[in-house]
Formats: sequence, C-alpha cells, structure tokens
Amino acid sequence: MRPFWLALGFLTTLPTPHLGEVREGEMRAASAFYPLAGYVIGGILALVAWLGRGLPPGLEGALLLAAWLALTGLLHLDGLLDSADALLAMKPVSERLRILGEVHLGSFAFGVGFVLLLLKWQLLSAAPSPWLLLCLPALVRFALLLPMNLYPPARPEGLGARAREGRVGLALLFTLPAIVGFPLEALATLLGMLGLARWAAARLGGGLSGDVYGMLVEVGETLGLLVFLIKP
Repeated sequence: MRPFWLALGFLTTLPTPHLGEVREGEMRAASAFYPLAGYVIGGILALVAWLGRGLPPGLEGALLLAAWLALTGLLHLDGLLDSADALLAMKPVSERLRILGEVHLGSFAFGVGFVLLLLKWQLLSAAPSPWLLLCLPALVRFALLLPMNLYPPARPEGLGARAREGRVGLALLFTLPAIVGFPLEALATLLGMLGLARWAAARLGGGLSGDVYGMLVEVGETLGLLVFLIKP
C-alpha cells in the first residue's frame, strides 16, 4: 500500500499515513498508482456534484472547481502558471528554464490561468456526468505517465524526474474501466497532452519539468470536459 499512499500524498491534499523519508525508487513505483489517486479525486468530485444538484448551474460549477483545486492543493494550477510564463516567453532555452524556477508570476501566467479557470468553470457549470467526473482525473493521470517517460527531465533534481520509468502497464490496468467508459475523451485527452508535451519539450531544449506536468494535467482535464460536452 505504500506506493499508493505516496501517490495520493503527492497528488492530493488528502490525509495519508506518515510514511517517513521517500526512498530511492519509491516515487517511480508510486507513479503506477497515479490513476488510483485520480479515482479518489474523481469520486469526491462526483459526490460534490451529487450534493450540489438543484443549485444554480454557475454556483454548482464554482463549487466543483473549488473542490477540484482544493483536492490538488493548486499543485497543477501552479505548474500551469509557471509554464505559461516560461514557455510563452520569447527567450533562449536557458532563460525559459530559469523562469520556470521563479516564484513570481508574469502576464502570461495571469492571462492563461484566467482563461483556463473561466473555461473549466463554464464546462463544470454545464453539469457533466458524475461518471465522467469520477473517471476523468484517472484518465489524465495515466496519460501524464506517457510524456513523463518519453521525454527526459528538464530539471533532474525535481520530484517529477524521480517518478519516470514507472510501471505504465500497471497504471493502464487501473485506468481501463475509465477508458472503456469514455473512449473518445480518453483518446482526445491523450493526444492533446502528448501534442502539448511535444511543444513544451521543444521550447525547453528537449525535456519536461514538474511544472509542465502540472500544465498537462490542467489542460488534459479541461480538454476531457470539453470533448464530453461537445461530442454528438
């Protein structure tokens, strides 16, 4: 159970048993359980959606968005904001990597963050299926493992670098129910995240960082919601 608790503690703000120091290779093993952590997030979101039935759509969407951000401790949103400042800057690769490590936010971060949160709120206000809310976080966290293993770390000292080369096959097994339930969303999310990862890697000299992983999660979740609502 230790790899699961590590994954849950890394990806969420939910309480987990005290695990002490993370040993060599444990984050790599924990990455296989990212989809299970996604199901936990999704289960709570589905519960919030069920409890919020009957509320004005805008309010229900806002509550879902607030719960989503709270469950992840804004971890992925922070990555999106930092990535926006770095990747959109007309700077050399070395300068973009430096910007990724800064704590200050620039105009790109505010613009991209505002648009994504507004879009995600609107999509959640359209009352997506609770089953999608359950499955989408798992789909996205499985899809995240592919660019994590395809591209080298842009900053080898980060936690994201320690999660590379994990057991993708086991993660796929955990994700299969979500893929079967929402195949179109799964395909669109995977292709969208891979395409965005390829662009980000080109902007960062060939590698990806933990901030970029966070950006991929935020964009993947938003893309999955969008595809669900516009598909025939």
